[in-house]
Amino acid sequence: MKEIKMNELVEKINRNKNVNVIDVREDEEVAQGKIPGAKHIPLGEVPDRLDEIDKDNHYYMVCRSGGRSGKAAEFLNSNGYDVTNVDGGMLAWNGDIET
Repeated sequence: MKEIKMNELVEKINRNKNVNVIDVREDEEVAQGKIPGAKHIPLGEVPDRLDEIDKDNHYYMVCRSGGRSGKAAEFLNSNGYDVTNVDGGMLAWNGDIET
């Protein structure tokens, strides 16, 4: 599984506004704020919402610390999606948030 640190994702977002991020945290966690522009798909809903994820794009998977997003990344990778887990998750995010 591909993995990057949150600071690397921040650099990518700062260089390119077309970075695809999927936040797999639960609704109540995302209500506290998410990375601006991130798509919210709770981990338990990922298998049922594959039609919302384009196999032609690359995605960065985010959760609170990197565990749940790692599970989502493994599942998506095994189904032919190009994804990278973000180690450190939202605990390591220090940028603006979208509510």
